[in-house]
Amino acid sequence: MAQTTNTTAGIPAGPHYSDNLHLKVFSGEVLKTFNVETVMKGRVRNRAITSGVSAQFPAIGKAAAEYHTPGDLILGQDIANGEKIITVDDLLISSVFMSNWEEAVNHFETRSEYTTQIGQSLAQAYDQHLFSIAAKAATAGTAGAVAGMGAATRDAIGAAPALSAIVDAIYGAAEYFDSTNIPQNERCMFVTPAVYWDLVQDGSFLNRDFGNANGSQMNGVSRMTAAGFEIVPSNNFALNFGTDSISGELDGAAHTKYDVDNTSAIAMAVQKQAMGSVHLMDVSTEQEYQIGRQGSLVVTKMAVGHGVLRPECIRLIDGAA
Repeated sequence: MAQTTNTTAGIPAGPHYSDNLHLKVFSGEVLKTFNVETVMKGRVRNRAITSGVSAQFPAIGKAAAEYHTPGDLILGQDIANGEKIITVDDLLISSVFMSNWEEAVNHFETRSEYTTQIGQSLAQAYDQHLFSIAAKAATAGTAGAVAGMGAATRDAIGAAPALSAIVDAIYGAAEYFDSTNIPQNERCMFVTPAVYWDLVQDGSFLNRDFGNANGSQMNGVSRMTAAGFEIVPSNNFALNFGTDSISGELDGAAHTKYDVDNTSAIAMAVQKQAMGSVHLMDVSTEQEYQIGRQGSLVVTKMAVGHGVLRPECIRLIDGAA
């Protein structure tokens, strides 16, 4: 992608703004948009690093109990140890060049919309990368770092399933998490918007007899919970991440860590410990006035990497055989 392309609105007449004021407004808007648009931020484990290209997440296995025979020497047991390493991808950027001439002839202010678009592009990439590694782990049945940590699972409920089958699969995911000793707090069930509104219309999770904290069909639902999961819709969930999203790069070369076809997915159960994000550089904005081009180049950037930490905390409900 060319990174010196001019952005042209071409609308005549309008006010002029100082670069200093725009820099302050621009930075704040990008941060606000990122926090609002992403659904995965805060739902995975985050670690900030100040240097280096990776972070280590130690893994410790389970201990066993046993009876002691009088007189026998107690030597202690061997507890398995392992690690998960998450590597930071290359710098991810979103940029726009704003010409002084274009700003002078426009009759409306365009910078706020540019900030929204830049913030959303980073937010979409952030979500898509996390969804892709979770889907890839569930499809491959990725195991944990040490014995005793289970594998990510996939529940194939068939193509074009009835809504009742989806509801049963959501309760089945809760049962699986409970039986696998997954913590009951911070569980989320990500679904496509179509499935989300089918659930609202069906009313299966809107129980009027035992309270209606989930809202109602008339007023809409701002936050739906079911079977201990927060039900969260996202357009970034059921995608072919190999072609319909931003592929990752490391040391200037593309890698396939985020490449997986998840278009048949219906829902995905995730507990917060499932995945981790390592942040070398959080989202930030820089602006430079370029005399030679008579305009301002604005770049929003972040350097993060993602990985699966506890695969057993992921269960994919897939609309495939």
